[in-house]
Amino acid sequence: MVTFLSLAVPVILLLLIAKPFGHYLANIFDYESGKRSIGDKWLLPFEKLVINISGLHTKTQNWKQYLFALMATNTLMIAIVYLIFRLQGVLPLNPEGVASMEASLAFNTAISFMTNTNLQHYSGESGLSYLSQMIGILFMMFAAPATALAVCMAFIRGITGKKLGNFFVDFIRSITRVLLPISIVFGLAFVALGMPQTLGGPVTVETLEGDVQEIAVGPVGSFLAIKQLGNNGGGYFGVNSSHPFENPDGISNMLQIILMFLITASLPLAYGKMSGNVKQGWILCAAMWLMFASFSAVAVSGEYSGNPAMEQLGIGAGQASMEGKEARFTPAESAFYAVTTTATETGAVNNMHDTLTPLSGLVTLANMMLNTVFGGVGAGFMNVIMYAMIAVFLTGLMIGRTPEFLGKKLESSEMKIISVTLLLHPLLILGFSALALATDMGNASITNEGFHGISQVIYEYSSAAANNGSGFEGLDDDTPFWNVTTGIVMYIGRFLPLAAMLAVAHSLLRKKRIPESSGTMRTDEPIFGGLFIMCTLIVGALTFLPALVIGPVAEWVTLYL
Repeated sequence: MVTFLSLAVPVILLLLIAKPFGHYLANIFDYESGKRSIGDKWLLPFEKLVINISGLHTKTQNWKQYLFALMATNTLMIAIVYLIFRLQGVLPLNPEGVASMEASLAFNTAISFMTNTNLQHYSGESGLSYLSQMIGILFMMFAAPATALAVCMAFIRGITGKKLGNFFVDFIRSITRVLLPISIVFGLAFVALGMPQTLGGPVTVETLEGDVQEIAVGPVGSFLAIKQLGNNGGGYFGVNSSHPFENPDGISNMLQIILMFLITASLPLAYGKMSGNVKQGWILCAAMWLMFASFSAVAVSGEYSGNPAMEQLGIGAGQASMEGKEARFTPAESAFYAVTTTATETGAVNNMHDTLTPLSGLVTLANMMLNTVFGGVGAGFMNVIMYAMIAVFLTGLMIGRTPEFLGKKLESSEMKIISVTLLLHPLLILGFSALALATDMGNASITNEGFHGISQVIYEYSSAAANNGSGFEGLDDDTPFWNVTTGIVMYIGRFLPLAAMLAVAHSLLRKKRIPESSGTMRTDEPIFGGLFIMCTLIVGALTFLPALVIGPVAEWVTLYL
């Protein structure tokens, strides 16, 4: 009963919060309408001051100007943070004397956090100084989701017939009105629950055995709030939310699940309000929740199917798998967290995914490969709309009607961009996985033989391409080969789809709205939700099924059949 409540309570709270928070997002980002939104009285003067001090312009941008602004800003941030990582050994706020990062690792880490991936090829508390954690990592944990949320809102405005807006205005509003205030509230809550929040050095304690041990602490509470809210996922400590200082108990575990979902679960309803088609927003939201619930059921059942390898040794026969999990969380809570973190593309972990049973590992991989079961802040919802457009287009072809979306015709120009974007994701995952498996540089890091070793490689590149950041941690990935290749995958997997969807929004913005007729396919009815799910799963299955068959599926067959 307690386990059921720990899974049900955050979902129920999210269902209650999603609508008002979604409408709040719509109000603050639909500023072209001229309507005042909550917080204007206090925040507009501050936002204008920031813009004036920065010397930024606030004029409406076309899609190319918007794209240039976000690319230039993000690339500059990557360069600055890269230098901080390379010089952290000689910079202040380094009480533990952490050495400067090696070049390829600094390259990987800077790109990782600026692309909202947070793939960590270093061990959190021992790899970064306090300065790097606060000015480098924490800074990017705000900047990366703010970038994606800004682009998502510009995309929604574009496809609904409104001007794209201005990147800098969207970026600043994402921080001042969404990320910062919520992070402050939850940061205080996490500190109250027992997470450290200090700039002091490690605490020296005497253990029960009489040994002396140094325990790492730091500004963890503030770090955790934006880590989960921004779908960042990178841990302050090497073991992430498995560490008691990052996840003290069941309450903190539930709060982290709520934070991971908060923005992503609310975006469909924000889209519904901004588009004037509230029902379509609810249909897309319901479809994503249905896929999430199905995947969660598979993952939880997988962890309760036992571990045949352990049972052969006479250990844990007929019991749920506790391998790689914290005793303070049940297997159900661990599996649910794993599905949540990959469905929202957060990447935080409260258990080691490398030890998940094959079915659970398959679900986490599928979430990242599809990248539409909510997905990360902003970027995930744009993928959802991309699949919705594909569903409309394919259905239109089958029934002989011109496909329309939000009253605009979907033609070859949009579908070519969408097709290229759709193909990019599997090309990055499967192409680089093949490269790693075919070369000595890639093979040298694989620590598991057979099918599980293949899953390790595919998981790493799936995590990088989907900007997730979690990993099958048995992989020895801190090498120049893995640092450089995953850095490339993260950069391309992040920015090329953002550019493509801005181009689609621009294309639809230029078209005239077509009045509804009897031949118009309705996208605000349950049947469309079913078509969306079918299209997502079929396209994903056709693309990734062969890779999954030689990885987790083959592992499941060898263990359980």
